[in-house]
Amino acid sequence: MSEKDYMNAAQLEFFRTKLQTLKEDILKHASETTEHLRENILVPDPADRATIEEEHALELRTRDRERKLLKKVEQALARIESGDYGWCEETGEAIGLSRLIARPTANLSLEAQERRELRQKLFGE
Repeated sequence: MSEKDYMNAAQLEFFRTKLQTLKEDILKHASETTEHLRENILVPDPADRATIEEEHALELRTRDRERKLLKKVEQALARIESGDYGWCEETGEAIGLSRLIARPTANLSLEAQERRELRQKLFGE
């Protein structure tokens, strides 16, 4: 597609909706986790209690990953509003629709992301 057709109004609206839905899902899961952790289940068996505690720990780790994702979602929504969404922050090139559909929070093109990951691997940045 031509550069002028890339990130047209319909595409931006599609990604805005996709990101808003993702944000709502993350917030809903966080609310459910809060309610779930408030439930006091008295279990006399230490093994059962340990299982419940492990499940809570796993749920909290999942919510922590979602918290980080929420920040990226909000940044992507801000890029939509500023007109920068869909363009690589490092090179200024188009990120590409297929990459954005797979990862709507992407802020780097595939090539730029691969270079960044290679630098991190080589230099521990």
